[in-house]
Amino acid sequence: MATDTIVASYPSPAREFWLGFSANRGALAALVVFSVIALAALLSPLIAPYDPVEQYRAHMLQPPVWHASGNWQFILGTDELGRDILSRLLHGGRISLGIGLASVFLSLLPGVLLGLLAAFYEHSLSPAIMRVMDIMLALPGLLLAICVITVLGPGLVNTVIAIAIGALPGYTRLTRAAALAEIRRDYVTASRVAGAGTLRLMFSCVLPNCMAPLIVNATLSFSSAILETAGLGFLGLGVQAPTPEWGTMLSAARDYIVRAPWVVSLPGLTILVSVLSINLMGDGLRDALDPKLKRVS
Repeated sequence: MATDTIVASYPSPAREFWLGFSANRGALAALVVFSVIALAALLSPLIAPYDPVEQYRAHMLQPPVWHASGNWQFILGTDELGRDILSRLLHGGRISLGIGLASVFLSLLPGVLLGLLAAFYEHSLSPAIMRVMDIMLALPGLLLAICVITVLGPGLVNTVIAIAIGALPGYTRLTRAAALAEIRRDYVTASRVAGAGTLRLMFSCVLPNCMAPLIVNATLSFSSAILETAGLGFLGLGVQAPTPEWGTMLSAARDYIVRAPWVVSLPGLTILVSVLSINLMGDGLRDALDPKLKRVS
């Protein structure tokens, strides 16, 4: 009976994770903000007041509603072609967040596989894999993405591929380091003695215990991918007009920064809030998944 009482007093893993995450007030607030942004982007076809590419020539550079000459027809105003900025921000969120999420998964999966192979075949495959990763790390992520886009050509799919290639070395090196630490533990040795094969050791024994740092890194890479997407769009190498995307909106509006500052400031503010909220969420995930890194408040 006493044993049952002691066991029952321990919270479940999900509750323990939530308690660790919610203890970080900044991460909790960021989760709320990002949830609103993601939900608005997801429901943009339903809640956007106008078609994002429809032009209202009689309302070009219409100020937002809080401006003296603004009105409620276009709450956030219009751009240089008379397109509703609110509708473009909502639809652009689907593109920017979608590219970020797709690039994370496209780099995470092969990065984990390569990292596990490098850890388990330390003397055969590891030197070749890690030297390739070192070469890729010699270039900054955005510069490497620009090189890839130059070869593949601009576009939505090629943007995802370019950003994923730039993030691949980070996942590979992180997975290899975490796996090497786990391989030397007793439970892996016991599983190997019991007859577990290499694939079983990789994906059933080692990988689950390496997920915490990978989840945190994926969250932070998500924000980096959004920034790189906006950077490529601003340079004209990412998503092409008239498709709404936050970086492309900034690029098209840079000539109107003095005459109509809302055309530039609103997409920039959206990128800032989105990236900041994701980074704060990553900080909360770090605290919840790795108790050794919890901050003392």
